[in-house]
Amino acid sequence: MSDITTTIDIYLEAYGETDPVRRIELIDRVWVADGELIDPPLDAAGHDAISNMAAAVQGQFPGHHFRRTSDVDAHHGFARYGWDLVSADGTVAVSGMDVAELHDARLRRVVGFFGDLAAPSA
Repeated sequence: MSDITTTIDIYLEAYGETDPVRRIELIDRVWVADGELIDPPLDAAGHDAISNMAAAVQGQFPGHHFRRTSDVDAHHGFARYGWDLVSADGTVAVSGMDVAELHDARLRRVVGFFGDLAAPSA
């Protein structure tokens, strides 16, 4: 898989997939075996742990899915993009951005940040 945007979109699809078998299939397609997912409240390493982390988020936000809110900006094996966690009625529960490290167009590490950046302190 050489298209980084497709990789990111499949990852976000996997994060919202409620069927654990389908979710792990998607994760297997776009993550390296020892990939790491790091968000403010949780972190995971490896396909099973990433799948379990997605299930935990789904338990906290049932019926929600992730959507990419920006183009994927990439260079030198890194990418960044914005996302929303959206309910079935379109309400945004959480927004943020991820910075991803890639290896052969697969995810090696994704670090998530919630919300907008704060203005500089005076």
